[in-house]
Amino acid sequence: MSLSDPSSHGPIRSFGRIKSRALKPRQAALFDTLLPAVALPDLEDGPLDPAALMPGARQVWLEIGFGGGEHLAGQAARHPDTLMIGCEPFLNGVGSALRHIEEGGLKNVRIHADDARAVLAALPDASVDHVLILFPDPWPKARHAKRRLIQTDVAAELARILKEGGRLRFVTDWKAYADWALARFLETPGLHWTAGAADDWRVAPDDHIRTRYEDKRLGDTAPVFLLFERRAAAAA
Repeated sequence: MSLSDPSSHGPIRSFGRIKSRALKPRQAALFDTLLPAVALPDLEDGPLDPAALMPGARQVWLEIGFGGGEHLAGQAARHPDTLMIGCEPFLNGVGSALRHIEEGGLKNVRIHADDARAVLAALPDASVDHVLILFPDPWPKARHAKRRLIQTDVAAELARILKEGGRLRFVTDWKAYADWALARFLETPGLHWTAGAADDWRVAPDDHIRTRYEDKRLGDTAPVFLLFERRAAAAA
């Protein structure tokens, strides 16, 4: 599958609902007051320059599918000198994230309330230090696997935007998706799986922040943590 499905007018959607219920009044207000200040620039205007979004940032992190924003906001609070770019098409999740940003007084978060693949396409080569993809929509039925975010071309884009030594963290609680993602990451030049023992994918990294979704245990397995490092293809 390519980012642009030739049988349609755009990429195959890798996510489900965009909205599930009416936004709470406070969250709805934040779409008007806060979102314009933290939203990424219009990606149709040209390539995205992370340095211009937060001059002097020590690192650039990208979280794809931030859900309710607890993890995004938590990491932003821990790393105030790091630019945190978050992508989430689910509007209720965006509203929740905006609330966390406001309550935390966070100045280092930028939001893209839409498909993350547009952000990947707009980012320059070797411009991101850390990519986090936590519990993406699993599309567990085999006939829907083409809708999963992690496809061969997306894995290649992730490798492209990562700096040398940059990290990629993929977490899922569905066995089939863990196997699917691992296979595609392993075949991607430049991505090196860092696991040396079973606990490396069974035990959460020290800096992991649990979310309400993770606590619901909706998948068919305990969370699987796949960690990769960007290395020159010749050294992978």
